[in-house]
Amino acid sequence: MTLKKALNFFEILKTETTKKSEIKIYEKFIDILIKLENREFTTDEIQSLEIELDSLQLEANPKNRKKFFKKALERFEKYLKDTFSLTSKGYYTNSSVSFGILFGVVLGVLVGERFEKSLGTSFGICIGMFIGAFIGHRLDSQAKEAGNVL
Repeated sequence: MTLKKALNFFEILKTETTKKSEIKIYEKFIDILIKLENREFTTDEIQSLEIELDSLQLEANPKNRKKFFKKALERFEKYLKDTFSLTSKGYYTNSSVSFGILFGVVLGVLVGERFEKSLGTSFGICIGMFIGAFIGHRLDSQAKEAGNVL
């Protein structure tokens, strides 16, 4: 499936539904496909993108469209990240904040043993979020400078 054909396909799906959650997924796909069309790729890279779009089996008629296309979007974004090092805006910030919260809870439990437990946990979460956001923001700005952000 070509990028243009996939773009038209999602435009049609977007007009056929009234569910906001589905429209949001289709708009994400449309946004990614438009940005991919505007980038310069070699013939082999374009062929690789088209093969990946074919493997997603987008033209299948699933019972639960939202779930099907959400999984397809996740797979496509993972493919773009792994193959072309392309990420969406805020990708590293979101994942780093998540890891920061996770490690912040651990830090909070350790600190909470010495002080009041609830204070230690909330302190750890705050510090973890701050550090995660800081690291993620730096990684996002590096990716943007390298031209790897969609």
